[in-house]
Amino acid sequence: MTNEQILAACRSNWGYRGVAEADMREMLDELSAHLEDAEAAGRTAQDVVGPDVRAFAAAWARERAPFTRRALRTTAMACFVLGWLPLFTFLVHRTTAMDVRAHYLAFWAAIGAVTVAWELRRGTMRMRHQWLLSLVVGLPVLVLVKWLAGERVLFTLPLSVAPILLLPALPYIYADMRARRNAKNGSTQAC
Repeated sequence: MTNEQILAACRSNWGYRGVAEADMREMLDELSAHLEDAEAAGRTAQDVVGPDVRAFAAAWARERAPFTRRALRTTAMACFVLGWLPLFTFLVHRTTAMDVRAHYLAFWAAIGAVTVAWELRRGTMRMRHQWLLSLVVGLPVLVLVKWLAGERVLFTLPLSVAPILLLPALPYIYADMRARRNAKNGSTQAC
């Protein structure tokens, strides 16, 4: 593997594991320096990271960001994504309450489960693959559950649920934006 491929694999792994953007940039800079030093000394990249890049990245992520911190960040980000679903529905239908039916829950649960499984196995998924996943997996589940369960309302979701789901992720999003801006300013100053 080239140094760029190792850095890309580590970045992907750390992003999946919920390492903060600022920490990730610092870790990438440190790893890049180690790889360059090894190359200058006549050693290979595998001498630095070992035979399994994913295991190396996972071990460093566990060391750098404890599980509880990563779990909180991942949960907040998942709630942020889930918060947009009802908010979008509220805005489209111009209502303050949404009736939740079984087929609606099954559709999003199927897409979520397959997406998480794909992310765990393969890594990030492009937007067109997400749409294809929605059509191939989500729609048959939606139709089947709607046929089996009917149109019965399970519960009513108030508008106040959307901000409650969105708010916990805002500090993480702000920190990531600041880290990107600082990294951008640092790279332009270095030139």
